[in-house]
Amino acid sequence: MSQKAQSSISTAQSPKIITPNKKLVGLKKSEEQKEVTNEKAKLPTPTGWRMLVLPFRMNEKSKGGVLFANETVDKQQVASQCGNILAMGPDCYQDKDRFKHGPWCKVGDWVIFARYAGSRIEIDGGEVRLLNDDEILATVQDPTDILHKF
Repeated sequence: MSQKAQSSISTAQSPKIITPNKKLVGLKKSEEQKEVTNEKAKLPTPTGWRMLVLPFRMNEKSKGGVLFANETVDKQQVASQCGNILAMGPDCYQDKDRFKHGPWCKVGDWVIFARYAGSRIEIDGGEVRLLNDDEILATVQDPTDILHKF
């Protein structure tokens, strides 16, 4: 295969969203940092008091080595109650009467929200949600600590 044909094949694939993950054993520091997306400009920008959340997506393989069907993984992501904050609107947590102790979360935090909260937006590789700032119920250090059932 010619070099020109190889380059056209490799550029035809669009990058997927990769969620932040726990420290992985055996990786060098430079490999640990993961990009949220190369196509960040294509993601919606939250306005007002809304925030953009990427729902947690379970592994495609169980601890015992069983592979889950893509449909199962997609259903779990839709019903997920945990997500990573990708962006926040300019008015998030600005109301001093409602948020006396300051913001409940920041960009990059893993948060818990109601099962079907927010507006779901389909993107390449899954979905994102637009949530209001007061729909955040809690923050968590590691989303894998939460039992994800659907």
